[in-house]
Amino acid sequence: MKELLEITKTSRNMVSKLIQGYTLEQLNKVPAGFNNNLIWNVGHIVVTQQLLVYKLAGLPMMISDEFVKKYMKGTKTEHQATQEEVDEILSLLHATVEQTAKDIDNNLFQNFTEYPTSTGFVLKSNADSMEFNNFHEGLHIGVIMAIRKLV
Repeated sequence: MKELLEITKTSRNMVSKLIQGYTLEQLNKVPAGFNNNLIWNVGHIVVTQQLLVYKLAGLPMMISDEFVKKYMKGTKTEHQATQEEVDEILSLLHATVEQTAKDIDNNLFQNFTEYPTSTGFVLKSNADSMEFNNFHEGLHIGVIMAIRKLV
């Protein structure tokens, strides 16, 4: 699982660089043809990793239920993120991966609840959830790259 987490770290570093230098207004802008904005995509990446890697393993998540409700699958941008919220999301982008590394080292990923994804792929193990999370983050990096051109 450590090797899979290295891909996640690379993904998170890319996301940080991709949104670096954008104003709060730009991070919050939902371009025509999109349901969400740059910062929603980053928050969604954080939430999805926590749900796939932690919740399915029966482990406590590092994020609140309120945070999950704002950024989980099926939600859309319904509010303007404050600078404090942006700072929290960017902090969690890295802190969640750092915690995952510690939890792998401490061998916490012992249980798993099988989960059929919306793509039709069934996650059957903790490694599957991390692999699928990396795929998911790659999709959202593409969305972030598209939105950047429009804000």
